[in-house]
Amino acid sequence: MTLASRCGSAAVFAFIALAGATRPAFAQASTINAADTAWMIAATALVLMMTIPGLALFYSGMVRKKNVLGTMAQSLAATFIVSILWVMVGYSLAFTGEGPVIGTYERLFLDGMSMSGTSPLAKTIPEFLFVLYQMTFAIITVALVAGSVADRMRFSAFVWFSVLWLLAVYVPIAHWVWGGGFLAVAGVLDFAGGTVVHLNAGIAGLVAAYVLGKRRGYGSDNLAPFDLSLAVIGTGLLWVGWFGFNGGSALGANARAVYAIGATHLAACAGALAWMFLEWWTRNKPSVLGMISGAIAGLGTITPASGFVLPWHGIVIGLIAGAVCFWACTQLKQRLGYDDSLDVFGVHGVGGIVGTLLTGVFATAAISASADMPGGSPGLIDGNAGQVLTQLYGIAVVGIYSGVMTFVLLKLVGFMTPLRVTPQNELEGLDISQHGEALQ
Repeated sequence: MTLASRCGSAAVFAFIALAGATRPAFAQASTINAADTAWMIAATALVLMMTIPGLALFYSGMVRKKNVLGTMAQSLAATFIVSILWVMVGYSLAFTGEGPVIGTYERLFLDGMSMSGTSPLAKTIPEFLFVLYQMTFAIITVALVAGSVADRMRFSAFVWFSVLWLLAVYVPIAHWVWGGGFLAVAGVLDFAGGTVVHLNAGIAGLVAAYVLGKRRGYGSDNLAPFDLSLAVIGTGLLWVGWFGFNGGSALGANARAVYAIGATHLAACAGALAWMFLEWWTRNKPSVLGMISGAIAGLGTITPASGFVLPWHGIVIGLIAGAVCFWACTQLKQRLGYDDSLDVFGVHGVGGIVGTLLTGVFATAAISASADMPGGSPGLIDGNAGQVLTQLYGIAVVGIYSGVMTFVLLKLVGFMTPLRVTPQNELEGLDISQHGEALQ
C-alpha cells in the first residue's frame, strides 16, 4: 500500500475530496531546462522573502510597539504551517487532475514524484520546484489576511484559521484558476494572483475585520504606527520580491518573464506617484505611509495582468491603482465603517478587483502567445470585449466564495477558541499577552 493510499482516507482531509476529479498523466521523460530551473529557484526564494522578512517588517512597522512581535509571529506561523500542509495535501489538491472543482490525491505527501519528472503545468522545471514555488504563494496569501485583524486576534485562533482557510479556501480557488478548474476553462485570466492571492486575501480580511470588530480606541485613541522605517524596509523587500512573484509566473527564463517584471516595476512606481499626489492635494503633505501604500497598491493591481500586457500598460494600471486604492482606504473605509487595521481590503482586495478587471481590458495577444496558445489571450483593446465579462465572472465567483467560507471558518474557529484577545490583553498588547515577550 502506497503512502498516498494510506493517507488518502484520513478524516481530517475528507471534506476536501469533492467529486469530479480525474487522475493526471504526469510527464516522466525529463524535459528540464537548466536556465528555466535556475530562474525559478531564484524566483522561489524571492517570493518566500516577500513574507519573511518582507511582509513581517511591512506589517509590524505599521502597528503599535506593543504588537510588533505578535504581528511578526503571524507571518512566521503562516510560513511554517502552510509549508507543511502544502507538501502534505495542498499541492496535490490544487495542481493535479482536471476536475472542475478540486484536484486529486495523486501527489499526497508528494507520493510518486521523481527527480526527473515535471508537471504538465510547468514542463521545463522539476516538479518539486513547481511545488515549492506555488507553496510561497500560498504562504503569503494566508499571511496577508492577518493585516486586517492586527492588534486584536488571538494567536491560537490565527493558527487554526490558517490551517482551515488554506485547505478550504485557498486550495480550491488556486485549482479553479491555475490548476485547470472551471474558471480556467471559462477563460479567466490571472497571471500571478489577482484573484487567487489579492482578491481572495482582501475579501477574507474584510470579513475577518467585521467578525472580530474594531480595535479598542479606534477613532478616538492614537493608533499611529510604531516605526515606519520598518514598513519602508518591508516595502523594499516586497517590491523586489514581486519580481519573482510576477516574473516567476512565466515559469521560465524567457521574454515574458522580463515583460512581467518591467510592467510590475512601472506599476509600483506609478501607484506610489498617484497616491503621493492625491495625498499632497487633499492633505497638503505627502506621507511616507502613503507612498509605500501606493507602491503596494500598484504591485498588487498589476499582478493578474503582468504577463499579458505591455510595459506602458503597467504605468496606466499603476496610476489607476494608486487613485482607486487611495479612495478605498480613505472614503470607502469610512462609509462602510469597518476597521481593517492595515488596509488589506483597501489595497489588496480592491487592487485585486481592479487589476483583474483591467487585465480583461489591456491583455495583449502578442505578449501572451505561447506554444500551447499561439493566438494568445486578447482583451478589450485587442478586440475581445467579452474578456471583460469573463473577468467579472471570475471576480464574482472568487469574491463570494472567499467571503462566505471565511465567515463560516471564523465562526467554526470561534467555537474552538476565542477569536479575539480579552480587553485587558488588548490593552497590554499581543507581544506580552500572546507570547510573553516585548520590545525594550
